[in-house]
Amino acid sequence: MSNSFRPTGLIRSSPRIALFLPLFLLSGPFPFLPLSLYHSIFLSLSGTQLYHSALCVLVQFLMLRLMGRTITTVLASFMFQMAYLLSGYYYTATEEYDIKWTMPQCVLALKLIGLSFDYYDGGQEPLNEEQKRSALAKVPSLLEVIGFSYFYGGFLVGPQFTLRSYQRLVKGELTDCPGQPPNSVIPAMKRFSLGLLCLVIYAIFSPHYPDSYYLTDEYDAQPFWYRCVFILLWAKVILYKYVSCWVIAEGVCILSGLGYNGLGQNGEYQWDACANMKVWTFETTPLFTGTIASFNINTNAWVARHVFKRLKFLGNKLLSQVTALAFLAIWHGTHSGYLLCFSMEFIIVNVERQAQALVRDSPLLTRLANSSLYPLIYLVQQFIHWLFMGYPLVPFCLFTYDKWLRVYSSIYFCGHIFFFTLYLGIPYLRKVLVPRKERSEKKED
Repeated sequence: MSNSFRPTGLIRSSPRIALFLPLFLLSGPFPFLPLSLYHSIFLSLSGTQLYHSALCVLVQFLMLRLMGRTITTVLASFMFQMAYLLSGYYYTATEEYDIKWTMPQCVLALKLIGLSFDYYDGGQEPLNEEQKRSALAKVPSLLEVIGFSYFYGGFLVGPQFTLRSYQRLVKGELTDCPGQPPNSVIPAMKRFSLGLLCLVIYAIFSPHYPDSYYLTDEYDAQPFWYRCVFILLWAKVILYKYVSCWVIAEGVCILSGLGYNGLGQNGEYQWDACANMKVWTFETTPLFTGTIASFNINTNAWVARHVFKRLKFLGNKLLSQVTALAFLAIWHGTHSGYLLCFSMEFIIVNVERQAQALVRDSPLLTRLANSSLYPLIYLVQQFIHWLFMGYPLVPFCLFTYDKWLRVYSSIYFCGHIFFFTLYLGIPYLRKVLVPRKERSEKKED
């Protein structure tokens, strides 16, 4: 493929043109047909309401220019972008899954808020390594902010990336061949193929596991075990919708060069800078924390960097975690189902950590976990894992109080009972299964 027909070729030939690239793609020139298709999707979602994103981008740029590197800029950016997004949710949301201008807007809101943090960090000392990689030495130009905001690889469903990464892409630094377009076609096609496979799985199985089935008398009439197993299988299928979108979008970022991540420890070039999914981990981990760590990676990293870690001044890690999850819930939308989903995540993650500590500190449980029975234990873990991964997804996908309450009532709130029982019971199990010496050392630590 010649440089004239690759976006990276155009970027290498003229960094100034690269800044105009996202705007140029909107006009739909034939050589950029696949990229124009992305923007056609965006325009079909936004239509005449494209002004929403344009207004937010312009206001963000003016804040950076006029208000400078101040905490006031960060707070104003945070409040304006979130208020605009939540207003959009309020006026456009229905009781169904809404695909409209608010979908790319929620991705853009994080981008622009992160931009204000990165600009603020550029004038602070000292910075950690993560902040040094993203901090901005000077205020970006309007073209840079527009290019960053509408970059075709990330404006629709993510991933999140920093303006510094975009600037490095424009300068031609994100390549395995200095001065040349990256050799990214093969790694990009691998991710595209994997994303396409996930999409096919979703397309085949999703008609058999619709969300609407939860609200039928037929579902209510099924035995308790069937209702639980349906939640397990439904969760596996429904998540492929997100997995496929993110993996395909990652392939786009890799093809452009944005996914380039230097040399790995084995001396091979890495293309995972924009990875939003660790698909193998997602499929094989028996842990809730493992699934969370492998799913929507860049958004979780954004929240960790700009919300959780910035709340260090509170002096309470648990409070910071609660606040970060509350932010995620509100960012997703105004439905009660989002709040319930992320509150359940908080409970599940903390109970799982207590259970892991119990297994680690108990000689009996440690021997059992390392015994020949582990394959059987793994299968049981996976069943529990996916059953209760689906449990908080029910309100996440059904949105409203009357819908998710009906489903939870039909399965007798088994997830709440299971995890609250563990939460209350693990301290007593520690007294029985953990030697007194181990407990004393734990308290001292």
